[in-house]
Amino acid sequence: MLDGVSLDQLRTFIAAADEGSFSAAGRRLRRTQSVVSQTLANLEGQLGVKLFDRRGHLPVLTDQGRALLANARAVACHIDLLKARAKTLAGGLEPELGVAVDVMFPDVSFINAVADFQKQFPATLLKFDIESSAVIEPVLDGRCAIGVVGSWAIAPPQLTQEPLLTIRVSTVVSAQHPLATERGTIPMTILAKHIRLTHIDPSHLSGGYEPRLKVPRIWRLSHLGAKLAFLRAGFGYGALPLHLIEADLASGALVEITTEDTPRGGRLIEMGAVYRTDSPPGPAGRWFIDRLKKEQASLPQREVSGSPMVAAVAGHRRTSRRPPASKRKHRS
Repeated sequence: MLDGVSLDQLRTFIAAADEGSFSAAGRRLRRTQSVVSQTLANLEGQLGVKLFDRRGHLPVLTDQGRALLANARAVACHIDLLKARAKTLAGGLEPELGVAVDVMFPDVSFINAVADFQKQFPATLLKFDIESSAVIEPVLDGRCAIGVVGSWAIAPPQLTQEPLLTIRVSTVVSAQHPLATERGTIPMTILAKHIRLTHIDPSHLSGGYEPRLKVPRIWRLSHLGAKLAFLRAGFGYGALPLHLIEADLASGALVEITTEDTPRGGRLIEMGAVYRTDSPPGPAGRWFIDRLKKEQASLPQREVSGSPMVAAVAGHRRTSRRPPASKRKHRS
């Protein structure tokens, strides 16, 4: 008998429970009270339990009815989702969208886009991987429809690339690190004495972003959170996006430094979306790319135009920590 339970019966059950009476449920469903009453009686017969106590003026859910109501709602919800997905697939919408994202992309900007995407395309399953540099490969092999990469990445000719937003990347050290007292461009002879922290695999770098400084000691940390923790602890120097370290610079916990391959004020990095030219994203993917582009306006203005406030704070703290002239190291 349970196989004969219909979606119509479950929707009638839900309406009666929500409205508190069979007559109100009938008005909601545009049916007579007698039809609602008979539908629920048939459902109770098929389930083998009483859903409503009808002894009073208004029907009241029984314990069994309350227990089964949640299941009825879940079934109805899944059916609605099935119908919505079938409708969108018939219109050419992707059933799922895979996105590979470089860790340097602002996480708040990505979260904002994801939240809006789920509202706009509830029937499309969004899957994403946040990677350290290795973003091109999953797009090339079809695991992801879209990649979000930095302009340091090697984009092969079979990929189409669109600009999304620009971030600023600065090289920093802990305030307690010996390099924090250095002014101007720090020569290689001094940098070579310290550890360089990086999160990028050199094999993923384009020729234009190959570091010119070949320091002898490099530690690679694929997780930006770990890299930031190591920098705060004073283990070395390294580059991080301004949106991640802005508070540390303002508080003086981290200090910006200038090296031969990172100018004062940091380097502007273009973040872009890539996808296979022979299989461009569908409606959902196209919408997601366009939504990411809008995040440029939500970034702090200093992210793209420089950071006078942060530079001033960092410069002041470097100056205030400089040792007396008699104790300063001589630099060639």
